[in-house]
Amino acid sequence: MKLAAAQRRLFLLAPGTGGIPPSFAKVRPDEGRHEHLLAKAQRLRGEAYLADGAIQPWQLTSDGRFRTANDEESWHLLSLNDAGDVCGCARYLAHDNTVPFTQLGVSKVALTQDEPWERKLRWAVEADLLLARKRNYTYVEVGGWALHRELRGSSEAIRIALGAYALARNLGGCIGVTTATTRHSSSSILRRIGGQSLTAGGSELLPYHDPNYRCEMNVLRFDSNLPNPRYEAWIEQIRNQIWIAPVICRTAQGQYRENESLRTLRQVAGRSQSPQGLGSMAGRDASWLENVAGVHQGI
Repeated sequence: MKLAAAQRRLFLLAPGTGGIPPSFAKVRPDEGRHEHLLAKAQRLRGEAYLADGAIQPWQLTSDGRFRTANDEESWHLLSLNDAGDVCGCARYLAHDNTVPFTQLGVSKVALTQDEPWERKLRWAVEADLLLARKRNYTYVEVGGWALHRELRGSSEAIRIALGAYALARNLGGCIGVTTATTRHSSSSILRRIGGQSLTAGGSELLPYHDPNYRCEMNVLRFDSNLPNPRYEAWIEQIRNQIWIAPVICRTAQGQYRENESLRTLRQVAGRSQSPQGLGSMAGRDASWLENVAGVHQGI
């Protein structure tokens, strides 16, 4: 296990529509920077997925980006190095908890081509949507994780992997779903931090072959309240980092704000974000870290 050479900064890209909740200390409307950073994340995604054999060159734009239809509607958690390059990313697509199953990305996975399994998937997702309504949570689809190859086995890998839980808590909590490849033990990694198989009628949904990504996939659920307890302290540390991270939005749906108390908290939190703090926890899971960089989602 190796540590990142320097502390990397977390940035958030806000979705193109909807307001930004007051759970972030610093919001900046900057359409140009939003577009620039999103393009960098899409390019990192393209490089990682192409190298992994998950996509083909024709699926990339002329400048090497792997774009998805819901990128503009999603939150993006980015890790930037000192040069301003995106070296890690994850996509977080929040839905109203009344969203119909057919409007979710997960309703289009290859598993749904088999009618009995499509029915089980629908039941399982609708049960989680009901749970989200009871808690007044959003329902979330997480995907688009990618990490620069040089950060394999680093503490940055684990920070991105746990970032979905941290972001969910800053946004008010969620019940979520993701599709995870079995390559590089990726689905096993997500199970380890708290991901669970969807169940319907007392049976778990089985892995399935995805012809688009040419690999075996699992559909997993997660609850922002119920990660693996061993990572709870780490998630809360990442949550604090996200709270003070710059949030870049396309329009003036939020204003830059940072009062004196926030500046003080930012300085305190900044001192707690040292790579040593993350590294000491990551050291307990060195074998896992070697695989985290291979995680990417199909949704």
